Amino acid sequence: MSKNESSPTRALAASTLAFGVAFAAWSLLSPLAPGIQKDLGLSDLQTSILIAVPVILGSLLRLPLGIITDRLGGRAVFSMLLVLVIPPLLLLSQATSYTVLLLGGLWLGLAGASFAVGVPFVARYYPPKRQGFALGVYGAGNVGTAITAWLAPQIAGSWGRPAVFYVFAGIIAVMAVAFWLIARDTPAPVNAPRASFAASMAVLRQERLTWLFSLFYFVTFGGFVAFSLYLPKLLIDLYKITPIDAGNRVLIFVVLATIGRPAGGWLADRWGGVRILQAVFLAIILCALTLTLTTELIPLTVACLTASLFLGLGNGAVFKLVAEYFPGRTGTVTGSVGAAGGLGGFFPPLILGLVRQSLGGYTLGFALLALTALVCLILNQRVLAGRRPNGTTQAAAPA
Repeated sequence: MSKNESSPTRALAASTLAFGVAFAAWSLLSPLAPGIQKDLGLSDLQTSILIAVPVILGSLLRLPLGIITDRLGGRAVFSMLLVLVIPPLLLLSQATSYTVLLLGGLWLGLAGASFAVGVPFVARYYPPKRQGFALGVYGAGNVGTAITAWLAPQIAGSWGRPAVFYVFAGIIAVMAVAFWLIARDTPAPVNAPRASFAASMAVLRQERLTWLFSLFYFVTFGGFVAFSLYLPKLLIDLYKITPIDAGNRVLIFVVLATIGRPAGGWLADRWGGVRILQAVFLAIILCALTLTLTTELIPLTVACLTASLFLGLGNGAVFKLVAEYFPGRTGTVTGSVGAAGGLGGFFPPLILGLVRQSLGGYTLGFALLALTALVCLILNQRVLAGRRPNGTTQAAAPA
């Protein structure tokens, strides 16, 4: 009995740690980008593309990996994914051209797909009333971005840029072995049927809530990724601070968002994800409008940190709703929603880079964020308010 009771905790701890390590690798190019831009003489747009390119593959693979995890379990899929992240890190350690950096960055994006593996893996261990908090804790692996923002410039400054990739390749290798040895898939009946690929995809075609949750996560997680990836460049560009100082500031941003994620799941468990998202989207609108009106460091810092906390709350609330509304297809829907969130992190850095290069500032980019959050605020109220998920009337998920 004690072994079974410890299984959820062990699964949550192992997957959160693995996700944090994968996420740290996924965001590795961001804190190194200003130095790369200077060394290679890249434009702002080229640098923005380099920062954003790891998001592409990670976003596109979230859906198929979510489906595969629903069928094969998270232990094997997560372990193999970590192994496949090592080669691009070694490639990037030797990269001296923009083309090779783009190729390595694209391949490195595989690490970002890890989110869609861990969510169904964790969700199967917890009943619906505890899934919001559990998935929020798992999502706290986002702190890997903060570790990278702080650690990568330190390593690069002491031993050179190639050493950064070697260190992270070693960490990933250790984590892959550890996850395989520690993690266990949740027990299932021997004759339990596996959903076909067509059946898994049907939920995406037939359920409009899948697309609504995808839009919400596009804003909340996409906003988090975009800010955490692009803030180092923005701070260095506008305020001429050092890469290490920029990394320290991004560290605070990511930590707040990371704290917000399990808090958002916990609050959604108690008051409902819809109510939490109403507050989240309203706060994002106000923060984005503040960013359009000022370039002073202190107001910008306050607005960014406030946004980070509410983006984290929103991330936790969205996946509480996913687990409630789609208890039997969590991996598939997580893949779709997670892909949207990843793409939400891809486009804003490109837009900000293009706006900066064309107009000399970032105001238009932040205005677009406010407008998108307003659309989400309206849809959340009109579509979800007062609606009960089917999952609340079903039997609890296995604990």
